[in-house]
Amino acid sequence: MREAFIPLLGIHTEETRRERDTCTPMFIAALFIIARTWKQPRCPSADEWIRKLWYIYTMEYYSAIKNNTFESVLMRWMKLEPIIQSEASQKEKHQYSILTHIYGI
Repeated sequence: MREAFIPLLGIHTEETRRERDTCTPMFIAALFIIARTWKQPRCPSADEWIRKLWYIYTMEYYSAIKNNTFESVLMRWMKLEPIIQSEASQKEKHQYSILTHIYGI
């Protein structure tokens, strides 16, 4: 019977060395297979970030209208809207101009 503390202490008998020598290449092969099939996370594009940011802005905008606290949202997002518009693609620019058309900013 093998004691659980022996591998933790780094004490290996001949029997455990044989098992370790067999398992190591199999473990490495399994890691290579997993690594090949594993989809690596990718960085979101600027358009994706802008869409997410615009979604947050829109939700906050309509929530502020509903709660009648629009001024705080306007002040918070007023400087960010031109940045979003400058980064947005041409076809999306008209979509990102709610404040500009409503308040003439």
